[in-house]
Amino acid sequence: MSGRKSFVQLFVGFLLTATGVHASCPIELSPPSVVLKYGDSVSINCSTSETKFAGIGWEAPIGGTGLEEVSHLTWAVENLTDWNISPQCFINPSSESQFGQCFSEPKIVLYTFPEDISIGSIDVFDGVMTENKNFEITCGINNIAPVQNLNVIWYKGDTIVHTETLNNAQKSPANLSPVYNFEPSRTDDGVTFRCEAHMDLGPEGPQFNVSSQEYKIKVNFGPDVECSAPELLEGDTLEKLCSVTGNPDPIVIWLKDGQVTDPTIPLMRGDEGNNTINAEGYSSITKELQVYVLYGPELTCQSSYTAPENAPLNLTCNAVGYPEPEIIWSKEGEEVELPQILTRRDAGQYMITASNSRSSVNHTVEITVLYSPSPILELEDSEVDVGSTVGLKCSSMGNPRPKYSWTYFRTANVMETNEDGVSRLLIRNATAYNMGSYTCHAWNDRGNVSQTARVTVRGADRVCPVVITPDRMVIQYRDSTQAVQCQPIPTASRNVKEKPYWEVPQGTSTETVTWMPDTQNDWDPRPACTGMFSGMEKCQKLLDYTLYKKPDSVSILLVDDAGPVVEAVDFQLQCDITNVAPARNLAVRWYIGNENFTSNETMQVTGCFPWNNIDCDLNVTRSPMNVSQTLNVRLNRTHNGAEIKCEAVLELGENGPNPPPSEMSSPINITVFYKPSINTTDLPETVPLFRGYVEDLVCIADGNPLPEIQWLDSQDNLVPGNILKVNEAGVYNCSARNKVGSVSYAVKVILKEDYLPLIAGFVAVAVVAISIVFLFIYSIYYKNTKMRRYNLKNAKLSAHNGNVAHNGWDMQFPMTKLS
Repeated sequence: MSGRKSFVQLFVGFLLTATGVHASCPIELSPPSVVLKYGDSVSINCSTSETKFAGIGWEAPIGGTGLEEVSHLTWAVENLTDWNISPQCFINPSSESQFGQCFSEPKIVLYTFPEDISIGSIDVFDGVMTENKNFEITCGINNIAPVQNLNVIWYKGDTIVHTETLNNAQKSPANLSPVYNFEPSRTDDGVTFRCEAHMDLGPEGPQFNVSSQEYKIKVNFGPDVECSAPELLEGDTLEKLCSVTGNPDPIVIWLKDGQVTDPTIPLMRGDEGNNTINAEGYSSITKELQVYVLYGPELTCQSSYTAPENAPLNLTCNAVGYPEPEIIWSKEGEEVELPQILTRRDAGQYMITASNSRSSVNHTVEITVLYSPSPILELEDSEVDVGSTVGLKCSSMGNPRPKYSWTYFRTANVMETNEDGVSRLLIRNATAYNMGSYTCHAWNDRGNVSQTARVTVRGADRVCPVVITPDRMVIQYRDSTQAVQCQPIPTASRNVKEKPYWEVPQGTSTETVTWMPDTQNDWDPRPACTGMFSGMEKCQKLLDYTLYKKPDSVSILLVDDAGPVVEAVDFQLQCDITNVAPARNLAVRWYIGNENFTSNETMQVTGCFPWNNIDCDLNVTRSPMNVSQTLNVRLNRTHNGAEIKCEAVLELGENGPNPPPSEMSSPINITVFYKPSINTTDLPETVPLFRGYVEDLVCIADGNPLPEIQWLDSQDNLVPGNILKVNEAGVYNCSARNKVGSVSYAVKVILKEDYLPLIAGFVAVAVVAISIVFLFIYSIYYKNTKMRRYNLKNAKLSAHNGNVAHNGWDMQFPMTKLS
């Protein structure tokens, strides 16, 4: 029952500890850790410095005490044999304690260590190993614990060759067999190995070590045959050529041409040849030797050699002699290495020299290298002004010497010359047709190369040498179709690579020289006359093609239905054009009365038709669409009642219809409202008034709607109407008003005295006096100039009727002036 209680208390203590009731456990263990041999006794004291607690106890499978109300308690075992024992000292709090139930666990290490260990290998017998083969040497360590404190050290002789630390966490005894992998060499023959086991149980425990007996190995190898260079003077023997080693000692036999020979017999010239040495020991080995006897070099070589470039040099020059002759090649007095693969730079005269310690010989060889033309040099892109001259140069090296040809757009102003292995082109009076690529081809029997340069003619636009007939086509929608031809220009016929044809990306393509548009569907076919010419890339010339359609209707309206237009106020008109093509050639003309207007507003698309599956952009789309344009304008009173119209005009250029196709909208009439204006011509700012008289001031004003007129007299009285009678001085204001605005005008009346009667009397007296003086002067004048005295003397009658005078029509009487 007490054991169950202790377990419950311990479990509660665990929970309190896990929930953080108290951060430290007030338990002290002495000693806190113990190292002891298997079967020895152990004693650990558990105590506390707390005064307020319920008791302490030991929880262990062996030596447990249960809870006791003491301040210290000892756990003791006489014969400890449990390798995995972990006793715990716990303390239970009282109701007044400041801590929860907790425990402390001492560290117990139980050990055992062997008195001896063994060493050996299951891969070998009697310690005999083979050179360069891997062997495992095992160290036998039995009944040892704990393993994790064990180090194994391997010795080769007195030298440490390997150290192994075992990290097995097993506490109970184990039998271990750590392995050392060893690959012996012949120098390891006779060496000894041993292993040592070291156990370090820390400062609380003892230190143990034990060593195995020595393990001696024997290494079998060979036999090995090491031979020097097989160069012998006359009188030398074969046995001095080679040394033989091995374990066990090998047996050596020499053979020549398959027959056993005595290696101690001196050699003479002519004894050179194939010799074989056989060595028998742990294994067997056979080595063949070509034995030479010293004599001077002899050289065999041809005098001339011809081969293509990049071919292997198969020149056969044999030199025999011993020592083997040293071969030196020289060219133009300098030592060179004979190339394995021939290049053009390797051509020339070579001298071969073969020499050894006995003598030397020379021989001359002429090497000729055939090679294809080298990459073309000096051909570069060029620029030339229109009408100027430019040259192109093409050169290549080859054997045989290359020949040349050119590929370009041939014109009469280009001249070709070939001289001293160089080809030249001279372009005089350059034109646009000289613009393009110029390819020089160089070839001989070995191959060919080519290189292209471009000529740019400044001031000339790139042209495609084709002619389109007609060069522009303007056709009305659903009109009869026409045929257009695509041909090379006459001077380009010899440069044609492919016969020109029509490419129509947006319409019906054709591979012929003739194209006929569909006047119902080909709104934007983009027909291009396409040609392939020498010296030119694929080129095209577009047909200037327009399929047009007059608008179905043109209408004009006032934007937002703004009602009557007010003078000097901006308002907007809109011209709607429906189903017209192409819209980009459309111009809108505006007419207001007798005036013409042009709008600065951009044409807007209000609807397009799906002939093409593209966005409706009037600058791109050529198919019919609905468009509109607005006009922002200010009108004045003179435009009141004027007709406003817009006209849609398709401006199709010189080859288009003349006059251009157009459509006029129906007119609309605009009423212009404007504020009143007073006629100041008939109503001056200052009006004189004679005292005692009455003056009518008449105010006339124009406006739409018709303005209401009234006067404000000098007494600030409002007088309706446009006429005001005044009889005294003062300032009088006329005002005119309508729904657009109002205007006023001030008239100043000045009072004057009436001096007119006096002036009239004075003027009458002056007139009478002047009249009397005038009559007097006139009478004197008349008497002296008009009245005369005459005497009739020698009078003659009229031939007509005998009268003296007839109102000046008859002859005058001759008269004599009397006085």
